[in-house]
Amino acid sequence: MTAAQAAASEQPAPPFRLALVGGGPRATYLLERLSATIGRLDAGRRLEVHVFERSGAFGAGQAHDPAQARTSYLNRIACQVGFAADESVVGAGPLRQEAERPTLYEWCRRRFARTGEPDLAIGPRDWPKRYVHGLALREMFDTFAGELRAHPAVEVELHAAEVVDVRPSDDCVRVITGEGSAVHPADAVVLLTGHTSHDPQRVPASRQLAEFAERTGAQYVPQPYPLDVALDVEHCGPGTVVGCAGMGLTAIDAILYLTEGRGGTFHSDPVDGLVYRPSGNEPASIVAFSGAGLFTFARPDNHKERDGGPGDHTGRFFTTDAIDRLRANAGRPVAHRSGKQLQLDFDQDVLPLAVLEMAHLHYAALFGPASDSFLTRGAAVCAEAFVTGPREASEDPEQLLGPLDEAVGEVGALLAEVVRGTVPVPAAQARADWPVREVLLHWAETVYGPSVACEVAHRIDRGLPPGPALEESDSPWGLETDPEGNRFSWWRTVSPVEPQGTAADQRSAVLRFMKADGLWARQGNVRNPHKAAADGVWRDLRSVISYAVDEAGLVPRSQRRFLDRYVRHHNRLANGAAAEIMDKVTALIRHGIVDVSTGPGARIRLDEEQGRLLVEGPRTGTSRELDVLVEARIHPFDPRLDALPLYRNLLERGVVRLWINKSEDGETFVPGGLDLTPQGHPVRADGSIDPRVTVLGVPSEGARSFLLSALRPNADHYVMHDIMTWLEGFWETVAPRSAREDPSPQQQFDDTRARVEAAR
Repeated sequence: MTAAQAAASEQPAPPFRLALVGGGPRATYLLERLSATIGRLDAGRRLEVHVFERSGAFGAGQAHDPAQARTSYLNRIACQVGFAADESVVGAGPLRQEAERPTLYEWCRRRFARTGEPDLAIGPRDWPKRYVHGLALREMFDTFAGELRAHPAVEVELHAAEVVDVRPSDDCVRVITGEGSAVHPADAVVLLTGHTSHDPQRVPASRQLAEFAERTGAQYVPQPYPLDVALDVEHCGPGTVVGCAGMGLTAIDAILYLTEGRGGTFHSDPVDGLVYRPSGNEPASIVAFSGAGLFTFARPDNHKERDGGPGDHTGRFFTTDAIDRLRANAGRPVAHRSGKQLQLDFDQDVLPLAVLEMAHLHYAALFGPASDSFLTRGAAVCAEAFVTGPREASEDPEQLLGPLDEAVGEVGALLAEVVRGTVPVPAAQARADWPVREVLLHWAETVYGPSVACEVAHRIDRGLPPGPALEESDSPWGLETDPEGNRFSWWRTVSPVEPQGTAADQRSAVLRFMKADGLWARQGNVRNPHKAAADGVWRDLRSVISYAVDEAGLVPRSQRRFLDRYVRHHNRLANGAAAEIMDKVTALIRHGIVDVSTGPGARIRLDEEQGRLLVEGPRTGTSRELDVLVEARIHPFDPRLDALPLYRNLLERGVVRLWINKSEDGETFVPGGLDLTPQGHPVRADGSIDPRVTVLGVPSEGARSFLLSALRPNADHYVMHDIMTWLEGFWETVAPRSAREDPSPQQQFDDTRARVEAAR
């Protein structure tokens, strides 16, 4: 060996360079697992981790930036937000001690004990402000990055820069930042970019609005975030009329920022409930409108985990097994990259089972578990025949409810006789094969509350009719007090407010529903029939919906309809804001600053002659001139329309391609997400795959659904599974297990923790 060769052999191997594009929540979760498994790094091997976050808010990202407005809230309770893998995550590997993987609630409790900051004084089932989540994410990110830095062979570098392109070549993958002037070579790249917005110039309707605004001086805001920049006082100040296109979570953020964020306050009044006191700095009016003309419904208090309860609802009729049998019995064949697949139609095949599950949950909450066997006997037979037998095509979502409705009618009618005193409980029991007393008491407690139910029990145990215990009472939850009332209806569930003929009537109808909805939400997701049905299916069984829909599970036309219609239903039914937040919105409507009078189907009209934007309600005849129009709706991911250049560049150069749902007859649907392998690697335009690039999260929308989510603890959460899939591939590339004998994963982690403690 020559001297030059000897010197070369003593040179350390070049480091493996990992680039994370996007430094928000998913980057935090990824660093947690990477730091927990860093013991797999071979001796003599070095690792560089480069994290790129264009907002500079590492750990939180722009959506959860700790510097954001204090008026925005999470729509998940504090105990259901986590930052690290736990025992529920199958195959997670070494886990941190419980104290080192707090929930958001536990993090807030510790931080409050040190600082006394009022926004941190929350309970496990409280709804935290979004910036608080950002503070926790940033701290956990710094903790995990610090653990990696404590390893002698690991470097972590943070780049507050926007990545505009990723260019794979033979020797590396080049990460391009800024205007393309900076190049960062990497051996592996993970795109964790989260949600982005559309470029208004690339969407015909938005482009028309933007061009009208530029031509006339009207104000159009295509993206409301950051709120303090997009909704500044100069343009959305006192005296202005602001149109808010959308009535979901983004719209609620904008509305609260323009009112409470401008110094307005909310106060409790013994007669009127919550009332708003303006500061004088808010707009004169905020006109909120959408296709449905309704805000998202209030999220119910979560009682499913209280006192060691059973947790999320598991399906009775709406299950993955039922979907499998439906697919085998009624599926339409299609050639797909993953092999032969059978596709379903959501309206004809999936929704009837989901609606039956909702009805079952509704009546289980109303009448209690003692009624279950009787109520579901016929429904189970009907569901089984639907899943396995021949049937005519029908898009009636309530087509399976006949036997259940009949059984509910029998229960309600007999309870009504008992309540009226025409039939005593023993005689009623002789006519029923379900426990009348137990069902009656559950119904009474659900409708009237525990104290009235106790009085009913006292009376019937003395042989007295229970009616007098009920006559002087109203339902504190706004439920119907007739035992034959409170019937489930899919149509009333998704459209609870009939369109009204005047602006005043529309406003009154919306307020009546919001009052009732708030009461239902406070009764909770176990006891209230309406909330139990919506939460139990559209939240707890969201994985079953995904199982039916994802990876070309639906024929193309049905997937298009699912995204256009049923994702909106999901967002209103089960993904709204907390009841206390909706109380604020209700107070703003009552005060008159928020205007909901346009009703359903409202549309924007461009008044070229006056140079003004108008919003018009076709059902109510309302027409409002706007000084500012704010686009307050979250757009689905689509690289062709993206406001940021990264995915547009990748698509144009063929580094990625769009995922396509194609049916057997050649019908296609391109929802906008990327075509990815099960490991998250993008499929190129030519069909090849580069395993050095991985995409996680929102850009896989289309092939997958419901991806915009924080990590949930104790739930074997899909976000962590996606990261673990990437992580195993990463370690097999950097440090293949076959190359050496490893200590146990937990021993590796313990060794890493010892190094961290020593570094401190």
